[in-house]
Parts: sequence; C-alpha cells; structure tokens
Amino acid sequence: MKRSEINTILQQAHDFMTARLPLPPFAHWSPEDWAQRGSEAQTILDAQLGWDITDFGLGEFGRTGLTLLTVRNGTPDGTAGTPYAEKLLLVHPDQITPWHFHWRKTEDIINRGGGTLELRLAQATPEETLADEPVRVRTDGVWRTLDPQAPLLLAPGESVTLPPYLYHTFTARGQSVLVGEVSSVNDDATDNRFLQAVGRFPTIEEDAAPWRYLVGDYARHLQLGR
Repeated sequence: MKRSEINTILQQAHDFMTARLPLPPFAHWSPEDWAQRGSEAQTILDAQLGWDITDFGLGEFGRTGLTLLTVRNGTPDGTAGTPYAEKLLLVHPDQITPWHFHWRKTEDIINRGGGTLELRLAQATPEETLADEPVRVRTDGVWRTLDPQAPLLLAPGESVTLPPYLYHTFTARGQSVLVGEVSSVNDDATDNRFLQAVGRFPTIEEDAAPWRYLVGDYARHLQLGR
C-alpha cells in the first residue's frame, strides 16, 4: 500500500470514530508529537497500542481490508499493559476480513454503531479447516445455534462472543460499522490462523510522510529512552 493511501484511510477513520466517541490521546499523535516523547510512552510500543491498517497482502483494501485502533492491550508475557485488550475496528460495506481464528484469544465483537455487521462462523476441524457442523455461540449472553457459515447479523448495540478455534469472517451491510472488540490479550504475531495464507501487515511504499504512525512503524521509527 502507498503511504499516501494509508494517510487518507487513517484520516477518514479518525473522523468517523471521533464523530462517535472520544479517542485516547495517542490516537492523535503525529510523528512530530512522538518525537517529543520518551520512556513514559514505552508501554504504547510494547503493547502495540495505536493505529493499524491491513490489506492482508492482497492489494485490494476496498474489498479485503480493515482499519483498527488498539486502545488497550497487554503483552503475552504479562510484563506491560493490561491483562485484556480493546480495539475499535472500522468495517466498510462489502469490505471483507478473511476467515481466521485465534488459538488463544477469546473476544467479544460488538456493533458500536452504523450499519449491520454480518459475520459468518465455523468451527475449526483438527486439521484447521472449516467444520461442517452447527455453531453454538453466545450473543449478548444468549446461546444461539447456527448453521455453519450461515450469516449472523448484528445490529448496533448487539454483540457475539467468539472463543478460540472458531473461524470467523465479517463485513458491513448498508453502512460502514464501528466495531468494538473486547478480548483477552491480543497477539497479532503468533495468535492468528487464517484459512488461506494472507499477510497480516501491509508492505508500504513510502511516497509520502506518515500522517500517523501505524503499530508496524514503531520498530523502524521510534526508539524511546527507557
């Protein structure tokens, strides 16, 4: 992805989210703001808080992509951050997040506003393919049984709890959706199992200066004094 494209996507996501709820201070930090920070902000880097954009390595962000802001998280070894995670996701109509599950993470997926969020769910087989068996999940504390890969529609305010080894894919219907994710600690480096091999983080063509750093930029651009 081009950095200029990422900048535009981030600016639009920033406006969409801030029109609906306040964001944490670091969501607004420019590279110039980061240059003024020292070791007091190290937890943001260690816990990978901040902006994240992915096209899953497919080069078609509008069709297969996702914009995320991690607002709370810890580290897998428990040395930094919190023992849980919270994210905001911006999902556009007909923009798909591919089939995947997590080996360890349990997460609540919450429609925080906008259109309808459409999920499809399937249990993982021992071979980590899609199982052809009913799926039993809790939606806002109520157990439901769904046919495998059948659409699960969440209106604003509704949620579903996804345990480990439950494949899921999602998109938005009608309007863009602001999705909340509340989960155990998030570890994008080792806890994502995609059904088809994809790239989690984009390859960036640096045709412009960053408007906001992505979490994937931290290691290259930031070295805060401890």
